Amino acid sequence: MTKRHDPHSVPPPYSAFPPPYIVYREEESIDLSAYWRLVFSQRKWVAIVTAVATLIATAMALLLTPVYRAEVLLAPVEQEKNEGLGALANQFGDLAALAGVNFGPGKDKTAEFVAALNSRALSVDFIKERNLMPILFANRWDPETKAWKEGSAPPTEWQAFGRWDSEIRKINSDRRSGLITLAIEWRDPILAAAWANDLVGQVNARLRTEAVAEVNRNIAYLEKQLPQTNSVEVQQAIYRLIEAQTKKKMIASTRVEYAFTTIDPAVPPEGKYRPNRSVMVVTGLLLGLILGIFVAIFVGRHKVSRVVDSNP
Repeated sequence: MTKRHDPHSVPPPYSAFPPPYIVYREEESIDLSAYWRLVFSQRKWVAIVTAVATLIATAMALLLTPVYRAEVLLAPVEQEKNEGLGALANQFGDLAALAGVNFGPGKDKTAEFVAALNSRALSVDFIKERNLMPILFANRWDPETKAWKEGSAPPTEWQAFGRWDSEIRKINSDRRSGLITLAIEWRDPILAAAWANDLVGQVNARLRTEAVAEVNRNIAYLEKQLPQTNSVEVQQAIYRLIEAQTKKKMIASTRVEYAFTTIDPAVPPEGKYRPNRSVMVVTGLLLGLILGIFVAIFVGRHKVSRVVDSNP
């Protein structure tokens, strides 16, 4: 006969036997209708908070200075190919390398051109040449005395570039088409369009000047090597290298749009880019409504708890 163990005969804590039953508490369900009645009873708070938030958003939308966006659509210029110099590359590649002459196919310099357009040096030179410091930092500039206000330190080049790079100049590249969009965002639409077009002209002039200077250095090196050799074959090769560099110099000097071709120049925009007043007002209304509901729930539950505490 099998012995039956009595759990009551085992001293606590009855570790050898499971508890006879476990009591589970039912989870309290959320009564949305109760919250709705609570919010409805405190609807005045919803109306007040929503109205205040909408008024604040409307005031901000009206007081913020409008900003205009002028855009230039650009296409990078393809560099010329060095055709007909393949034979010289095999024989005098070392000499050409020392002179900086490239025999290979034209290199895609789009990334270099975009980097130059986005560079700090170009931006700082652009700001200096057009004396844009008083315009960019108008709150520190006294137009009557033509000097910086007392107690206000003159902005540095880094501060000017930081604002120019983060707030004013925008550059976007389309990978599919290869086109580049240069945008200037400023409170004056005429200045925004002028700056965008002038910046394209400056980067083209800068890169063209650098290319011509590089070619001049190459030609000077090759001409220096001519009297140092008695080989007619080498001299002929050097002359052909000089001829190729001279052709490259002529193309760079006469090409106004050296790095970027302007497809669509910037014009003063008629409509502002930001702020979008209607969006700001609607956003303030929605945020105020949500905040008002939370305030109504908080106030309503606080009142209920006080009534319960006063009637034990």
